Amino acid sequence: MKKFPISLSRILGLVRKEFIQLKRDRLTVAMLLGIPFMQMVLFGFAINSDPKLLSTAVIQADSGPLVRSYLTALENTGYFSFNYHLDRVEDVEELFLEGKILFAITIPEDFERALIRGERPEVLIEADATDPVVTARATSAAMQVNFLALNHDLKGPLAHLRPIPPPVELRIHRRYNPENITHYNTIPGLLGIILTMTTVMITAITLARERERGTLENLFAMPVHPFEVMSGKIIPFIMGASFQAFLVLVAARFIFEVPILGDLWLLSLALIIFITVNLSVGFTLSTIATNQLQAMQMGMFFFLPSILLSGFLFPFSGMPKWAQWIGEILPLTHFVRIVKSIFLKSAEFGDIKMHLLNLLIILVITATISLKRYKATLD
Repeated sequence: MKKFPISLSRILGLVRKEFIQLKRDRLTVAMLLGIPFMQMVLFGFAINSDPKLLSTAVIQADSGPLVRSYLTALENTGYFSFNYHLDRVEDVEELFLEGKILFAITIPEDFERALIRGERPEVLIEADATDPVVTARATSAAMQVNFLALNHDLKGPLAHLRPIPPPVELRIHRRYNPENITHYNTIPGLLGIILTMTTVMITAITLARERERGTLENLFAMPVHPFEVMSGKIIPFIMGASFQAFLVLVAARFIFEVPILGDLWLLSLALIIFITVNLSVGFTLSTIATNQLQAMQMGMFFFLPSILLSGFLFPFSGMPKWAQWIGEILPLTHFVRIVKSIFLKSAEFGDIKMHLLNLLIILVITATISLKRYKATLD
């Protein structure tokens, strides 16, 4: 075989040819540029490991000036946002189960009178400790403030109340995860991460592979409805992903000893809906991609914000509002809330119904888009 000397002009020609090919493959170029840009934006602006303005309910049985000073001091830490002012302690449980609050502060009756008498009234702060990272700094700040909150009020005849111990006895009640065990938070969320990664990727790549191999044309020639094709491809994956979820649940319960306090049938319903949503998303991506590489890139483009903006790795409440809006349209965000509530809070259907409804809305939207694109391909 005759050997040719290396030619710079031939190398430049091949380089030019590759650039022309990339120019034609605009989707791949967009993914190559879009994924690094998205990473920079998300890590630079959206990720915050020290969340502030955490949703808090206040049950205030005393409304004297010293009570207002104490609550103002807590609010000035920046960690607490008093979004709910309640009259009944019973309402706190409902807000915790629905995930609307992370803290509840209870001011007892005759707080101010007991304080002036030097009786050290108790203030209760209940914290949703399902995610220990979110509540740890806020509770620590509250304990520090407890020593200083009333210093500017306790003057003159009340100055004798200022020495240590502080005039108010602060009690912290960490609910649902009192020992702050980290994997109680990570393992339930990991179930959603595993299912998202496998179901979206596999579905997107499968149809793209059929397009590359030419077998997709056989489906086009068959007298089948697009919904039938979509259902026929998704149902086997639902069964496979369900078995995958079963293995994760067994490992969570018996290896990591994460409690599952809620109804397993309700958890199964949420799993089926979540798996179907992800498969529908994967099917939609596959109708856009022209090859397996594009399908994989688009899958990563969907998976990256899902893992970063769902509240799994980083506190959802610490993200800016625009990042929270994006997170709310991602299936994983709602599933993480559902599975944590069922695992640790013994949540019932009424407590998670809005998250289930959001998943169903996403399912309808993605299924409609994929069916329309599939029909367009048939035409």
